[in-house]
Amino acid sequence: MTLKYSQIIAAVDGSEPAAIAFKKAVDIAVRNHATLNLVSIVDNRSFGSIEAYGQAFAKGAKIAAEGLLTTYKEVATEAGVPEVNTIVEYGSPKTMIPVELVKRLNADLIICGATGLNSAERILMGSVSERIVRSARCDVLIVRTDLNMDEIPAEKPVE
Repeated sequence: MTLKYSQIIAAVDGSEPAAIAFKKAVDIAVRNHATLNLVSIVDNRSFGSIEAYGQAFAKGAKIAAEGLLTTYKEVATEAGVPEVNTIVEYGSPKTMIPVELVKRLNADLIICGATGLNSAERILMGSVSERIVRSARCDVLIVRTDLNMDEIPAEKPVE
């Protein structure tokens, strides 16, 4: 068993918890010399009710997600992550992230915030992070706090 991650998925949606998870994902990717796959899934299940409006809204959401991931990619690269990929797709994040993308990317860690943008759906159907934990066949880190890692004293190395 190895204790090193090589393919990390950071699921982001523009929320504050996702931004905090992104910061931790960058730190973990740097420490592990891992590839960081920044993922944003545009949940287009509700866009189809009004065809023209739905398509325009979905396209706008995808453009916004691509812009966010471009910014995050620059930050991660400047922080020293050796390889950063961005993935923006349409679908259900509850299945795309823990099942399809884990398999496609051969991911060994998913990092996401405890809550995201869609609080109404979380109340009715459960959160994306909960579904990721239940469905993923790899390690999952659910980030709950904005703990500044620089404020934590370094532990002495184990000899």
